[in-house]
Amino acid sequence: MATKPLNVLLFGTAGVFISLLGMILVIANHWNSSEVWSGLSVVLSCVLALVGLLGVGGVSSGVVSLLVAPRAKDKTGFDLGLSMISLLPAILLAVVAVVLVEALIHAFQIPVAQIPAPTAVIQKFLESRQVLWRDTQTTLLEAGIGYVIGASLGILMAILVSRYQFLNKGLMPYATIFSSIPIVALAPVIVKAAGLEWGSKAAVVAITIFFPVLVNTARGLLEVNPLTIDLMRSYAADPRRVFLDLRIPNALPYIFNALKISTTLALIGAIVAEFFGSTGSGLGFRILVETGQASFDSVWAAINIASFLGIVFYNLAALLERRVTGWHVSFRE
Repeated sequence: MATKPLNVLLFGTAGVFISLLGMILVIANHWNSSEVWSGLSVVLSCVLALVGLLGVGGVSSGVVSLLVAPRAKDKTGFDLGLSMISLLPAILLAVVAVVLVEALIHAFQIPVAQIPAPTAVIQKFLESRQVLWRDTQTTLLEAGIGYVIGASLGILMAILVSRYQFLNKGLMPYATIFSSIPIVALAPVIVKAAGLEWGSKAAVVAITIFFPVLVNTARGLLEVNPLTIDLMRSYAADPRRVFLDLRIPNALPYIFNALKISTTLALIGAIVAEFFGSTGSGLGFRILVETGQASFDSVWAAINIASFLGIVFYNLAALLERRVTGWHVSFRE
């Protein structure tokens, strides 16, 4: 049963009110120098601030639901306006979270060497934007090329696996095993063997996402209802027609699930590979170097860029999925 918007508003408002108690504890910390009370106030303030964030999310979600419901009721298909309005709770929650973190860090006077304030991270980003832009280009090149190569080879191999039974029985067990290998164990071996250039990182990315794409695509191609195959054969459909009109459409949701998962794996693989060797650029290289120099504002600036890239990368894959598989039941209300 769906949660009613009015109930969401009620509980959200209560959460916002409770979060005010957390802010009171922050202020009280300035008048009490007890070490025990100071530590306790930090924990309670963070917990209550988290409750407040949930409350803000509930209130904004309830308001958006009340505003959008009449428009969405009579709307069919994809509506960009509705999608943008639906993002407002997430945007508001992010803004409030940044403000709360800034307030907590300044209130408890947390050193920059431990946790930098968001304003310090933004300032460092503006100061080092040229260097960070070069690092971003390098990581995007490695992740993008590796993603395309790994996904293409995974889909191609899955087609062969679905066509030839001996490949299915001989290759798939090993594909399942290799897909569970941690990237941290794989990256240093490939980087040292292939060199420090961007190609070694692209190879790490390609190998990392090859197996998830292979396993998911092969599953979608093979797990077809036998009755539908018999039905097509009863209409004299040849194997090529069965493959194009039945197996491929059945596999598309599996393929896009693998592609969406692989967007994050690609960036993780590129950044982790840069930890073990680089020519002097890349977000992973920047994180490693700045961590060694205790420049955590630069570290968090690079982390935020990587997070933003991951979100954009994932949503591009999701948008492509909606365009290609809009007919699927998961997109119908």
